[in-house]
Amino acid sequence: MSEIDIAVVGAGPAGSIAAIALARGGRKIALIGPDNSVADKRTTALMYPSLEMLQRLGLWDALRPATAPLTTMQIIDGTKRLLRAPTVAFRSAEIDLPAFGHNIPNAELLKVLQAAIEREPNIIRLSADASRIDIDDEGVFIELSTGQAVQAAFVVGADGKRSMTRESAGVGTHSWSYPQTAVVLNFSHSVSHQNVSTEFHTETGPFTQVPLPGMRSSLVWVVTPQEAADLLALDRDKLSLAIEKRMQSMLGKVDVEDGAQAWPLSGMTARQYGKGRSAFIGEAGHAFPPIGAQGLNLSLRDVAALEEVLIDRSGVPIDAKAGESFDRRRRLDIASRTASVDLLNRSLLSPFLPVQMLRASGLQLLASFAPLRNFVMQEGVAPGRGFRRFPDMLRKKVRR
Repeated sequence: MSEIDIAVVGAGPAGSIAAIALARGGRKIALIGPDNSVADKRTTALMYPSLEMLQRLGLWDALRPATAPLTTMQIIDGTKRLLRAPTVAFRSAEIDLPAFGHNIPNAELLKVLQAAIEREPNIIRLSADASRIDIDDEGVFIELSTGQAVQAAFVVGADGKRSMTRESAGVGTHSWSYPQTAVVLNFSHSVSHQNVSTEFHTETGPFTQVPLPGMRSSLVWVVTPQEAADLLALDRDKLSLAIEKRMQSMLGKVDVEDGAQAWPLSGMTARQYGKGRSAFIGEAGHAFPPIGAQGLNLSLRDVAALEEVLIDRSGVPIDAKAGESFDRRRRLDIASRTASVDLLNRSLLSPFLPVQMLRASGLQLLASFAPLRNFVMQEGVAPGRGFRRFPDMLRKKVRR
């Protein structure tokens, strides 16, 4: 195969969006990886800046009908502990947004991405695994399981936690596990969700309901591995009743849809997010529990940084140290998000009273102090947004 500019290894959502973005920037792309399964029942909540990227890439109009806006996100303490935190509601109108984001079924997202890739003249789609990746100062050589070979000036690893791209670059990881499993499913309900997402904090982790179009929602229920097995062993009626009780019947009668899945929870971060002629995005660079709608949103900020580093309007070749430039751009954001999600998750699991007191006090402060709540909402939508707007929010509070 003739030499291309950038090889993207991994054709999931992060890799596919990276390939589309870089191709629209004028780079010749080889997107490498097996075709995606559409059996994934999970959904992804994409925040406002991520939706702006999808709009810019011409993807949003095709996705919108299958999505539901998230106008309110509330946290309810569902524990039975002595110290319980107050309910905290975050409303997008408080920070002048029509919605924090939209909830998108993964299967629908993959369909739209696949159609866009097929239409993109700057993308060569290679539906095969990479069997060998060599990276040096001169370029990248990739051998595929089909026997084909690809030469590129740069490689983007979007090939998951066990990334061959990252390993070929000689970059290690820091990994950890949690005593938790996420049960993922969709369900219908008799009472409208009114575009409100509710996260119950429980002793085993979050129980998070996120709106879908109509009278439907998606659910991520984090429990112990044994509890996950027990839940999946229930028939639909009993599982529906368990969910209805856990939600305190907020959405009325629940009817679980077929296809419940379980995903063990773990965390990982690469020692570097880019090196030489390589960069690692999505779960090749960072992975953590499904808390706070951070996963794919963080990956799309990876893609935005790739655009800054790899798209040059003057036609200058890709620098041999572009990976280090990408690493510098992403290090602070990834480290802060990983730490905050890990801290929140461990605070839910901790049996120690001082930790429970701190968590309850923090949520009490968010519930009662609007400027801090607004700051947290702004930062949750986009890094740095809260810091830029916090002085104005304080001034408005003082004037009132």
